[in-house]
Amino acid sequence: MLVKIEVNNRIIEARKGETIMSALESAGIKIPAICSMKDFTPTGACRMCVVEVEGKHGLVPSCSHPVNEWMKIKTHSPRVVKSRKTIVELLLSNHPDDCLYCVRNGNCELQTLAEELNVRERRIMGRKNNYKLDHSSPSIVRDPAKCILCGRCVRVCEDWMTVFAIDFLNRGNKTIIGTACDKDLNFSSCINCGQCIMVCPTGALFEKDALTELEDALHNPDKTVIVQYAPSVAVTLAEEFGVKPGKEVGGLISAVLRKIGFDRVFDTSCAADFAAVEMAAEVHERKKRKEKMPLVSGSCPAWVKFAEQWFPDLLPDMSTCKSPQQLLGTILKTVYAGKEDIDPGNIFSVAIAPCTAKKFEAQREEMTRKGLSDIDSVLTTRELAKLIRLYGIDMNQIGSEIADEPYGIPSSAGRLFGAAGGMSEAVIRSLPHITGSKDPSSIKYQELRGSKGRKEAGVKIGRNVYRFAAVSGLSNALPLIEEIREGKGDYDFVEIMACAGGCVNGGGQPIGAGDTAVRARMKALYGIDEKETIRFSHKSPAVSALYHEFQDGPGSKKCRSFFHTRYSERKVLL
Repeated sequence: MLVKIEVNNRIIEARKGETIMSALESAGIKIPAICSMKDFTPTGACRMCVVEVEGKHGLVPSCSHPVNEWMKIKTHSPRVVKSRKTIVELLLSNHPDDCLYCVRNGNCELQTLAEELNVRERRIMGRKNNYKLDHSSPSIVRDPAKCILCGRCVRVCEDWMTVFAIDFLNRGNKTIIGTACDKDLNFSSCINCGQCIMVCPTGALFEKDALTELEDALHNPDKTVIVQYAPSVAVTLAEEFGVKPGKEVGGLISAVLRKIGFDRVFDTSCAADFAAVEMAAEVHERKKRKEKMPLVSGSCPAWVKFAEQWFPDLLPDMSTCKSPQQLLGTILKTVYAGKEDIDPGNIFSVAIAPCTAKKFEAQREEMTRKGLSDIDSVLTTRELAKLIRLYGIDMNQIGSEIADEPYGIPSSAGRLFGAAGGMSEAVIRSLPHITGSKDPSSIKYQELRGSKGRKEAGVKIGRNVYRFAAVSGLSNALPLIEEIREGKGDYDFVEIMACAGGCVNGGGQPIGAGDTAVRARMKALYGIDEKETIRFSHKSPAVSALYHEFQDGPGSKKCRSFFHTRYSERKVLL
């Protein structure tokens, strides 16, 4: 039901019961807010969104107050603007004065609010926050001195990710956000997904820097520096340079990385092809032996750590195939190093990923071989953008280049790994090859596409029907996990991605992009799939060549020694 309200002396229509903020945004009026987030119940805690409502004694938080018919509202009256300005000044009173050195300089909501409200002098003096940086996590750095207690990270960690690693501690003016007993992050249940970074309005949370060690390697003549980039990075990086979401720039990334000085540039999608074939072999083997189903994916490092902590009983059902990042890292320091006559110890292997949890994954003990890590350093999409700016490269002035052989021409199925449900599609496409059946006439599975949190599909291959489920966002995964534990659902393969939408919405992607951008990135990956000539992982030249070299098929003993790993229960200290 629509009602009429008066806003700044103008009549507009609003839905009865919706919040004032929602009605104003629909009318094209922006209201600043710090604590408010889409799809979350409003708390009205920060008071930045206050408006003046005729008949109300005090200012009203627009994010939580419902619309009433013929309500008269002032959104930017002198009283409202003064209130908002005072709030910003109070937040700045004890905030560190280090904007020039802050990782979020130029992309900080507090900084933006100060500029919009014309805060140009310090009128309120407070005691400066003096907390130490928490560098304990391999993926995320906490700077409590810059925290403004908006609570966004707490709500995302609890409601979206269901991890509960951080919360409000203490009371009154001693309130802080931290882990249990205010210990370092590595003692907590944090899964390194980085979604807290994505919603933090300041520089209180950011990814652990890998650029310094990379610079050392690039300028070391004894090192062969090899880089790989994920498909979801290729459809996202352009946004960091002001391009509309959904543009694929994989060719430009290859060219840029060569200009920066990398010796070899590869596409992680090639390794995703290997992973799809190996997982298809695992599914087939379990089905043939009538072992417990489903096979649960293990390519998302945040999900793997979550399972190790809270659902160790699921680990025997988890695919042992390494993630594409780690799988290619193994190949580069074994097969590729041997072919190129390079000492594996002199290879510095870099992965560019959309995910902060990939930094954690790279340093896992299981991801080493003969004392060497599969991957030496991981950069996020944001860090790649910083590196490009550091080297002064104008992406508009260079042409596209293909990645290097033999891991530069993947199938489009491997690229689909970047979107939730894409891994399942890739596995489905290679299952007929593994089972000895004909390739399906149609390889587009609409049921596994889109932004829904849970998607399912049933596919007939040969005489068998295989059931697939794909979930993204750990809050969406919990009901499915319980079904698996109770023996319900009758699935053959379950894909679980920690971040909603999959890697296209990972914790290392551009901050503040929103749902529209995530959908555009997915659409770009599906668009690539429509145009490519190689659309099956097992038909990738790199996959065919390596299995031929091994003189063994998918799932063989040799493949398991190279491409597979193990996971075990992980105790949470706090």
